[in-house]
Amino acid sequence: MSNEHERDLLLSRLRGQRRHVLAQLDGLTDAQLRAAVLPSGWSPLGLVRHLTLSDERYWFEVVMAGGPLDFWPEGANGDWTVGADDSSDQVIEAYRAACAASDTLIETTSLDTPPASPEDWWQQAGLAFPDLRTVLVHVLVETATHAGHLDAARELIDGKQYLVLD
Repeated sequence: MSNEHERDLLLSRLRGQRRHVLAQLDGLTDAQLRAAVLPSGWSPLGLVRHLTLSDERYWFEVVMAGGPLDFWPEGANGDWTVGADDSSDQVIEAYRAACAASDTLIETTSLDTPPASPEDWWQQAGLAFPDLRTVLVHVLVETATHAGHLDAARELIDGKQYLVLD
């Protein structure tokens, strides 16, 4: 498989999972977007903030492109926290903008490119991210996992199912 074909395949799958995430938010009220329905306490909007900061921005903007981590919120689980003054539309738009920026990097960078800012904790955790390819697969898996979390939350909120099983 050529690198170009591999990139197109991985990026199309990532975009599909992102659409899944956004589809699970569509039609929810502001109160529903902010409601924690599972015992762990995260809200759908908090999960989108997490995907924006911890997945799209961290892995592509910081790790791959070498940008600063100056956007990281303070406090434990700050990447999952949405303040009352943060509008739902702004949080969702920030996710879309981060995805678009990530896509630009993915489309213009070789899959074999090593991270510009590797982290020491990866080795301590037994992880390896030697190139864009492995980072892209990691973010794809993370996004798909969180899309599944949103499936459960959405069904609990209003009964809507992304995949209807008869």
